[in-house]
Amino acid sequence: MWQEIENKSKHLDDAIQQLATNGIDLAQKEKEYKIALNKKALELRAEDMPVTLINQVIYGYDDIALLRLARDTAQVKYNTNLEYINTIKLQIRILENQMQREWGK
Repeated sequence: MWQEIENKSKHLDDAIQQLATNGIDLAQKEKEYKIALNKKALELRAEDMPVTLINQVIYGYDDIALLRLARDTAQVKYNTNLEYINTIKLQIRILENQMQREWGK
């Protein structure tokens, strides 16, 4: 049982490292998306599009939609990674409690 806890701890360490990587990727994708969104809004405004319409049409441009998809995908990876970490932590606690019941208080 102790070996299983050590294995889970190793998986937890790996998952935390992956979370950092996924977090950096998410931040980069968010930055790229926001910059492109702002540039496109300024372009549309320069083309004399009414400000009230810009927010309605800007998300329909392919380049903006693809950057938003990349950002959202990175967010899903990050959230999934976070849930995996929480699952491993729960599994470790369960094993520790089981070990405590079997081997004493």
